[in-house]
Amino acid sequence: MSYAGRIKHLLTSPERRVFEKLSTPQKVQDYLDTLPINFEPKGETYMSPRAVLRAKTAHCMEGAVFAATVLAYHGKRPLLLDFRTIPADEDHVVTLFRQNGYWGAISKTNHAILRYREPVYESVRELAMSFFHEYLMWDGRKSLRSYSRPFDLSKFAPERWVTAEKDLWWLVDALDNTRHFPIIPKKNLRSLRKAYSVELRAMKIIEWKPLKNFKQRG
Repeated sequence: MSYAGRIKHLLTSPERRVFEKLSTPQKVQDYLDTLPINFEPKGETYMSPRAVLRAKTAHCMEGAVFAATVLAYHGKRPLLLDFRTIPADEDHVVTLFRQNGYWGAISKTNHAILRYREPVYESVRELAMSFFHEYLMWDGRKSLRSYSRPFDLSKFAPERWVTAEKDLWWLVDALDNTRHFPIIPKKNLRSLRKAYSVELRAMKIIEWKPLKNFKQRG
């Protein structure tokens, strides 16, 4: 049985109906944009795609894994791309896809930045670099430091991550431990210019209002 077939076998009829409708990366992104951001009010979560469908909410990692599942359901490779930042900032995860030979990315975020990328990039590095100038701290520092090699979820049995009831902490660790590549030449680190005030104002635009006393991420 193909990997797509294994996923279809695991899903319930209502789950398959949702996945059937999301037949392109663009439709997957449209669906993710309708889900409220997961503010994790009861503590940090890494829900499986089944749990995301049930909860109807997701943060960046949960949205990326969900999107990868849908792509795999339709016979595509379920690829994640991980971004590492300076310790003071939060990492980000997107789902990679290819159309007509070019790379794009599906992204779940609450901000006006770090969002979906059209399939116009000739390489994964080229796509990753497109996120660099959007990755900012509130003091203007540019915080993105590295990106991972494409992380293929199909090397894991779909039972472990598509329909798991427990949070996917093991997957977070596996993604974090995969090889990453530097964004910035070391000699250029000290000469990075801070973002201008208008760029920082743009960071305040969000889709979903945070809960009180919440430290937003993703």
